[in-house]
Amino acid sequence: MSEFNQQKFINSLSNIQGTRVSKIFNSLTPNHLHIFSTLPSTNQTLWQLIDSGVSPGAIVIATQQTAGRGQWGRNWISSIGGLYMSVAFPKGCGCMIASNISISQTSQLTLSTAWGIAASLQDYGVPVKIKWPNDLILENRKLGGILTETRVKKEKIAWVVIGIGINWANSVPETGINLQSYYRNQFQTEISSLEMLAAIVFHGLESAIQQLLDSGIENILPAYNQLLINMGQQVLVEDHLGKVVGVTNSGELKVKINPGSPTLKTQFQILSSEIYLKPGRVSLGYNSQL
Repeated sequence: MSEFNQQKFINSLSNIQGTRVSKIFNSLTPNHLHIFSTLPSTNQTLWQLIDSGVSPGAIVIATQQTAGRGQWGRNWISSIGGLYMSVAFPKGCGCMIASNISISQTSQLTLSTAWGIAASLQDYGVPVKIKWPNDLILENRKLGGILTETRVKKEKIAWVVIGIGINWANSVPETGINLQSYYRNQFQTEISSLEMLAAIVFHGLESAIQQLLDSGIENILPAYNQLLINMGQQVLVEDHLGKVVGVTNSGELKVKINPGSPTLKTQFQILSSEIYLKPGRVSLGYNSQL
């Protein structure tokens, strides 16, 4: 596995963006990029750089993590050959996340990022879907995931670090897939390098965050729901069978309880026969037939 080429990444990003001027990152230079072959965790390293006074808009990229983390502190298998990227969005970077997104709306950043990256990959011929809330799915297997972390000051979001892991040429578990194995069964390959993949992912992330700030989660959710692989999936909630019908503005899974099931009187928010589930309340698996 060759080293990640930062200039190739910048050139690829320039080709993708064309003449569009970024409102979030006015310019992306090698000074913003911190490239490593191996790290314990790109998110952890980026937080350390923030504490040391790194310039706004810093990005950490590695091709291997030895202590990668997923949602709820789960281990993220991050073998060599994947793309592991973390991006910092501070209040001073021009995007003003702290002024527009409240602490209670942090999940909107994750939803928007998942949609933006999936949509960006689809533009390059990779039919990526989303498994609620933040997994990227290809051919019913996990291609990647997202971890959003925030730092709060005086009840305001001071920093946001968004970590993304995408399987490129790394080994994956049975429930996973990497793009190289996917491309072996395709007639053409539109994403030619790890650097190009990184540029596509970054472009999707940046575009999604900008749209969230410009127009709100209400204008992103319809597109997110269109890519949601769980839409219509049957789920069991405390012995009651229901069907996934979408996601709320605050990132909860909307499940409509099947007719004939008694009204639930539990800790879940109730709206008639529709309930809202926070992440971690139900396991959805990686098979669309579940």
